[in-house]
Amino acid sequence: MIDLTPLINALVAAAAVAVSLFLIPWLRSKTTAEQRSDLLRWVDVAVAAAQQLFSQCSGQERLQYALSLLAEQGYDVNLRQVRDAVEAAVLKLHAAAEEAQ
Repeated sequence: MIDLTPLINALVAAAAVAVSLFLIPWLRSKTTAEQRSDLLRWVDVAVAAAQQLFSQCSGQERLQYALSLLAEQGYDVNLRQVRDAVEAAVLKLHAAAEEAQ
């Protein structure tokens, strides 16, 4: 039996390079700086609202609320970039809370 693991690893690496070189710059070219700024503003609002309204709930419930609020604003919450922005906003919120104490 032939071991295809090295071939599969090479294909995955090639796909990762293609995403880095082509897909990410293409996505950035399709959005303006203002659109990205609006998204980040809405992410901050959604994360703060989720924390305030659902402080006694699990992180997963707060995440779902924040994502639903973003979806209501028309953002595609299935994009990795949106989820990464939410996680970054959560980290920023926690850092600000620790700094305040």
